[in-house]
Amino acid sequence: MTETATPDLDAEDRPFWPSVLRGWKGHCPACGQGPMLKGYLKVRDTCPVCGEDLHHHRADDGPAYLTILIVGHLLAPIIGFVYASWRPEPWTMVTVFSVGTVALSLYLLPRLKGAFVALQWAKRMHGFGAGDPADV
Repeated sequence: MTETATPDLDAEDRPFWPSVLRGWKGHCPACGQGPMLKGYLKVRDTCPVCGEDLHHHRADDGPAYLTILIVGHLLAPIIGFVYASWRPEPWTMVTVFSVGTVALSLYLLPRLKGAFVALQWAKRMHGFGAGDPADV
């Protein structure tokens, strides 16, 4: 078998994991320098450093669902362990775990949104491609 390049692939490949890591940190997936988010969750239209268009993103509810999934899977076994081991007062558990749930959710949500946008950029999804009208 011979290897042939497919015409729909660009010569410049976008690195997946470095881009997602930049997005996790809240930086532009292209240059890694400029801030991706304006405010808490609002994605900038363009990167102020390299000028990369970021308005194509379609993160929608993905980061929120993933945040709920992660927080639930982390805290559910911890709640069970704490209750089985120490049997704290119900109001103590409600207070401590409510604060923990909110804090972890607030920490993860913007990071996961940045990672989602960077994933879409790296995979050339939703208009992040090289001008292909099928991507828009």
